[in-house]
Amino acid sequence: MSFREFRYRGYTFEELLKMPMDEFIKLLPARQRRSLLRGLSYEKRRLLEKIRKAKKLMKEGKKVFIKTHERDIIILPEMVGVTIGVYNGKEYVPVTITPEMIGHYLGEFALTTKKVEHGEPGLKATRSSMYVPLK
Repeated sequence: MSFREFRYRGYTFEELLKMPMDEFIKLLPARQRRSLLRGLSYEKRRLLEKIRKAKKLMKEGKKVFIKTHERDIIILPEMVGVTIGVYNGKEYVPVTITPEMIGHYLGEFALTTKKVEHGEPGLKATRSSMYVPLK
């Protein structure tokens, strides 16, 4: 079994961390590139500052959990390793950021809908269960 090193568009994770933001933005797909070139909003900048603080605290050995409603922020290499609670409309879903998530939106990893599982007649509380003869 061979271990495969993570690469994003031909660059290793360490190279991505050292790379200036302008060069990294050029590697992203068009939609993400355009979003970052337009600049970060106040809320996104605040989240990035919280992530930087959390990484410092994690080096000291503390566990940090950041909660956010920002689902449309693009995952950058400096965010890797942090656990973020992303709001899905009901609760904060813990998302631990890995290198494979770089370039995706944060909201992609906190689903807003659940799989629909309908009740069966006679089981669970459904309106149709009152018409099923109980054994």
